[in-house]
Parts: sequence; C-alpha cells; structure tokens
Amino acid sequence: MRDVAIVAFAQTSHRRRTDELSEVELLMPVLHEVLGTTGLKANEIGFTCSGSADYLAGRAFSFTMALDGVGAHPPISESHVEMDGAWALYEAWVKIQTGEADTALVYSYGKSSPGRVRDVLTRQLDPYYLAPLWPDSVALAALQARALIDAGATDEPALAEVAARNRTAAVGNPHAQLTGDVPAGDYLVRPLRTGDCPPIGDGAAAVVLAAGDTARALCARPAWIRGIDHRIEAHGLGVRDLTDSPSARLAAERAGAFERPVDTAELHAPFTSQEVVLRKALGLGDDVLVNPSGGALAANPVMAAGLIRIGEAAARVHRGESDRALAHATSGPCLQQNLVAVLEGESAHA
Repeated sequence: MRDVAIVAFAQTSHRRRTDELSEVELLMPVLHEVLGTTGLKANEIGFTCSGSADYLAGRAFSFTMALDGVGAHPPISESHVEMDGAWALYEAWVKIQTGEADTALVYSYGKSSPGRVRDVLTRQLDPYYLAPLWPDSVALAALQARALIDAGATDEPALAEVAARNRTAAVGNPHAQLTGDVPAGDYLVRPLRTGDCPPIGDGAAAVVLAAGDTARALCARPAWIRGIDHRIEAHGLGVRDLTDSPSARLAAERAGAFERPVDTAELHAPFTSQEVVLRKALGLGDDVLVNPSGGALAANPVMAAGLIRIGEAAARVHRGESDRALAHATSGPCLQQNLVAVLEGESAHA
C-alpha cells in the first residue's frame, strides 16, 4: 500500500442562499485556494474526481459544467461520483494506490437553496415501497430519534445539548453557517425541533491528495490516510435497527480506527440523534474531541458536508492540533451509507 496524505483543504463560507452564483462560480475560489496552498497548477494534478448530485442541480450531467472551473484543456484524467465528495476522495485514493497518479484533486459542491431539499432527498429511497409515500429526510430522521428515545439511549434535553455543543464549537469556524446560541425552536417532526436539524445552505469544498515524498514536499505536516473504508446498510428501513449503525462500525474496523485511540473525531451527523448513534457505533468516549468545527449542525452543504468532515480533520493534523483523527461521512436516510477514514500526523507515523 502506498502512503497517501491530504496535503491541502479549502471550503467556502457556507450561506443559506447563493442565488447570484452558479455552481462554477461557487467552486472556483475554493479550487484556486486549495491549489494555491500546494503551489500546484491544475495541469500538474495526476487525477481529478468530483462529487455532486444532478437532483440538486435539476439537470442531467450537471458536473460537466463544474469542469469549467477546473480547466479540462489540456485533457485531464477525471472522474465523478453521484455521491458526497468523501466518496470521490475514496476513488482518488484508490487511483493513487494503483500507481497511475501521485497527486489528486478532489472537490464537491451542492446548492440546496433552489429547491426543497427535504423532498429532493426522498429520491434516495426504495422506488417501489418508500419513495411513492414521499417521507422526507426530516421525518425519517425523526423516526430514528424516536427509536433512540424509546430505547432509553437519549432524550430531548440530551439532543438539545448535542446541538448546543456543536454550534458553540462552530463559533471558532469562520466558514460555519450557524454558530453560538441557536434556539431549540418549534417541532418540525416530533421529537425533532428546528435546533436538532441541519441548516439548509450552499457550499463547496476541495482537498489535494499526494503520495509519499510528494506529500512531504507539498505540506509541512501531511495528514496521512492510515485507513479508509465505506459500508452500506440494507436499503429497506424496515429491516434495520435504527438505534445502531453496523456499517459505520465495520467501516471503522476495516479502516483501523479501533487499533489505537483517536484524539479527534469529525462526524457527519446532520441530526442530533445521529451523533448519538455514531458515538456508540464508533466507540467514542468523552476523552475524544468531537466536531471541533461544529459539524454538519453548523453547516451542511449537501454533497460536500462529508468531504468537509475529512478536510476539517486533516486541517487539525496539519496545524498540529491532532495526532490521530477519525473522519466520518454519510449518505442516504438514517445513516444508510458510512465512510470512515483515519488520519495521522507525521510524528504518529514515525
């Protein structure tokens, strides 16, 4: 296995609406920033991979427009996943493992503001039994929260504390959309209040990956990917235990997360109840700093929030604030798909 590291990370300042910007205009400053951090030019990148969703954009093959921001001439080696950018990072990591590239640019973006994202996300559901009923993403998350409360795993005051801790942490994050004292608000779908749910907003993110000595030349303290894996639950919600996440646990095990303790965890938990599930599945105790960036409760650009969790964890390694961090991304209803990466600094590797 080749040693591969994240050597740069950039993201937008996340906003409720960016009506004045196209996807390309939203993305280009992030691409310029992440490449500028490394000193690389676009034509010096060995592989480019992106993550986005045509359902959000409302048109087919919308990712081809974003390539205008990258620059597709001279011809580049490029790919795309209809997933959160965390899965694009996984594809880029695999590409570097094959030896076909030494560097990779990974980016993702999402504009949720043009439509009603709660309805758009119903298109992820089983098309025969669930999708025709149009249960939206908040209603499904509320089912999970109710299952946790009925099982005695949490209660509404505990969920409110999760929201408060994340958004208090986000005060130090200049890119966050919601920070500080955010009121619990009214019930959206019981038992979830407005404060238990993620903000709707637009945003983009990008990272640069590099192998071996190339990574050391591009970054003073690379965030080495010591393990990465992703798993999926059954598609049918009715056959799952919504109070647990076996796929997240298995992904963490395969990524080596349980071999040694981590000091930091960036969890992609858009709803407060999902952090409860993930802490249990990933074995995270009170000694682990969870979501120092504020997590998805502070900013949740669909299709970029998972990549941001990995980028935020990597940035803490870059700054020397973490030696061993766990980064998590999810996609689908009720934590259906889960990706876990373990990142370490150079000193931890030595």
